[in-house]
Amino acid sequence: MNLEAVLKVGGSLSRGKGLETLCREIGRLGERHRLLVVPGGGDFAERVREADRRFHLDETAAHCMALLAMDQYGYILNQLIGGSWLTADLASACDATESGKVGILLPSAIIVRENPLPHSWRVTSDSIAAWVSLRTSSDRLVLLKDVDGLFTADGLIQEMMEEQLTQHAGGVDPYLSEFLASAAMETWVINGLMPGRLAELLETGGTIGTRIGRVKTGMSVRL
Repeated sequence: MNLEAVLKVGGSLSRGKGLETLCREIGRLGERHRLLVVPGGGDFAERVREADRRFHLDETAAHCMALLAMDQYGYILNQLIGGSWLTADLASACDATESGKVGILLPSAIIVRENPLPHSWRVTSDSIAAWVSLRTSSDRLVLLKDVDGLFTADGLIQEMMEEQLTQHAGGVDPYLSEFLASAAMETWVINGLMPGRLAELLETGGTIGTRIGRVKTGMSVRL
């Protein structure tokens, strides 16, 4: 479908003051780049976790409720990203990007219908966004979070292979490493509180953050 990037806008970004600035930048970038947004779960997903702990939900119920939490965050992003197109239909979301609109996917319907991922808290919006990126043959998956990327004790990891992610704890959901090991897509983890980094990535192909994929610069990290 020729998307330039699938952007996962992390729910953690809604807890500070930077989400509005990021969304303005995404709207501006969408005029020049074909961008599809997958919402995170944020505080809505936390309410599902609380309900799971209290009522001991089965995995499928918790999975479906967490997907609906992502839909709720999607409505917020639609309000903040000017001219964006909000839809539960993946083809429609991609078509909107052809006219300079940012597509925002409400993921619950398609994930429930196609059931491509395990029903587990190991799967969050990171892996769901990766599945959307694979399904749309996107050039790049960008996970926008409230940190600069993935870290070791020595600092920011600039670049890593997919298989190295299996040895890394934290920063992304536990299932993502398994998914990327078979999908082999270019994935970035960058700071959504620094919107200029997203612009730099889309314009130049690189920025401050962690690139996960086939190493192109030889700057892999030993984990």
